[in-house]
Amino acid sequence: MWTFTSDVEEYATVAEPFLLGDPVRNTVPLTVLAGLRAGRPVKDPLFGWWTVEGEVRGAVFRTPPHPFGLFAVPVEAVAPLVEALGGELVGFMAPLAVADEAVRLLGPPARVVSERLYRLGALCVPAVPGRGRLAVPGDFPLLVSWFQGFGAEMGRGESDDVAERVSRRLAGRELFVWEAQGAPVSLAGLFPACGGVCRIGPVYTPPSCRRRGYGAAVTAHASRVALAERCEQVVLFTDLANPTSNAVYRSIGYEPVSDYTHGDYGPPG
Repeated sequence: MWTFTSDVEEYATVAEPFLLGDPVRNTVPLTVLAGLRAGRPVKDPLFGWWTVEGEVRGAVFRTPPHPFGLFAVPVEAVAPLVEALGGELVGFMAPLAVADEAVRLLGPPARVVSERLYRLGALCVPAVPGRGRLAVPGDFPLLVSWFQGFGAEMGRGESDDVAERVSRRLAGRELFVWEAQGAPVSLAGLFPACGGVCRIGPVYTPPSCRRRGYGAAVTAHASRVALAERCEQVVLFTDLANPTSNAVYRSIGYEPVSDYTHGDYGPPG
């Protein structure tokens, strides 16, 4: 049975213990939940949990304009979820089997992106000129432009307040840059730990600075800080259509965990 609420604390009380049972695969729902509980603004959120004989066995969330997060939804709960939502999903991010079931019920999405979750094994720090450091308030204008560039290249746009998001992440010590010859050349974000797991994201190098190893270097730097100061495991997502980034992350020690589908049925509402 699906139960829904718009109350983040009610959802956290019921669903968080279930999500913490697999903090690697549930890194996105856990970090979204943590951000909302810390005060990140969102309009008209929806949270739900799937119970079987009184036991929580699945969880779903949506924070508009983003799609439904089906990371922790079992395949057998997809059809009841679609029915409970009136037969529609504006979009979803889900493990492959769950995504396949959603597509069987709803038809093919207008847009599909295939992604892979990686977990860091043994970190291999690349030999790249420069140094990594925590981003500071003086980096703010540059970081805003880089976040906008990242969103544009991912084809998702930036529907929320990018400046507010960068400001919040700067204040939370979540952004790192790689400097070469005294100037920032690449960015890596690091979400706060949830269940002992930190997630890297985004990683962005402006076009003029690419193919010099800066993305690998800043990711390795953020990963090393995470393991030294913040968490026990580090994960990240990649777009499987980008073989270069997948090869880069493997080269510094990231290992595949599972694959996901991001399906978009139309303009988010």
